[in-house]
Amino acid sequence: MTDHSHNGGAAVLPVTRDEVRAIYEAPFPDLLFRAMSVHRAHHNPRLVQHCTLSNIKEGGCPEDCAYCPQSAHYRTGVKNRPMLEVEDVLAQARRARDSGSTRFCMGASWRDVRNGEDFETVLAMVRGVRALGMEACVTLGMLTAEQAQRLKEAGLTAYNHNLDTSREFYPRIISTRTYDERLETVRHVRAAGIEVCCGGILGMGESREDRIGLLMELANLDPYPESVPINALVPVEGTPLADQPPVDGLEMVRAIATARILMPRARVRLAAGRTAMSDELQALCFLAGANSIFTGEKLLTTPNPGNEADARLLARLGLAIDPTMAH
Repeated sequence: MTDHSHNGGAAVLPVTRDEVRAIYEAPFPDLLFRAMSVHRAHHNPRLVQHCTLSNIKEGGCPEDCAYCPQSAHYRTGVKNRPMLEVEDVLAQARRARDSGSTRFCMGASWRDVRNGEDFETVLAMVRGVRALGMEACVTLGMLTAEQAQRLKEAGLTAYNHNLDTSREFYPRIISTRTYDERLETVRHVRAAGIEVCCGGILGMGESREDRIGLLMELANLDPYPESVPINALVPVEGTPLADQPPVDGLEMVRAIATARILMPRARVRLAAGRTAMSDELQALCFLAGANSIFTGEKLLTTPNPGNEADARLLARLGLAIDPTMAH
């Protein structure tokens, strides 16, 4: 058992599956009220952080993640293209900053980070984004402790490495790396003193019990992630999950509310899948404790609402862009 009070978290770890289930399955008004109360105790409920995601190296990934159009295992029409130039990425970051984003995330479709020219390019991008006064996040697959240290020295704010789903359901989604390998990368990131961005995807055919299992795993990371993206699957033609029905909207709200209660200080990000969500559903997600979104027209290869639609939605809800940065 670990004392989590310094983190604003629960006093005792680990949190059990039964405890997580009791929160997740509470009557909706009680769950929402509790999540809103926790949210207000730790955050300004009227502010939403804007993050922008850039696909710095598209396609051709050797992993077989069943949801991913960038996997070399599936024919999805995604082109395998080389790494973008540093200047092009920094131009994207400048545009993102000027439209209100405080965090710029860069994703490369790699299984793991290899030392060499491409990694040096990523380090240059990180330094450049930090020089623009933005938070810098990357998602590059598996990392060694030494690579995490080099990213830290370049000024990296956060490293994204999602658990995707519960430990039990995971083998049905990915066979090319294990759950424990994912957790090991998260440990390397944490040991280097970089913030952890770690969440999952709903709507991949998992059960409610799997969603509870995912939230339990995230909450039991010690300390829990500073940033927790909750994605709704965007089914892509050519992937094994192309025909998955959309995740139930209220399940999304329950997952976000539970994440907020279990990880009070984290930024809970309403991430992929927002184009399929009504304004009312997104509003419920913000009420439940989501306080971060991805902006822009695309998330890697799938559609996203775009800045104008987001500005209209936030204006309708009386919400504003959160200008604060990670320290």
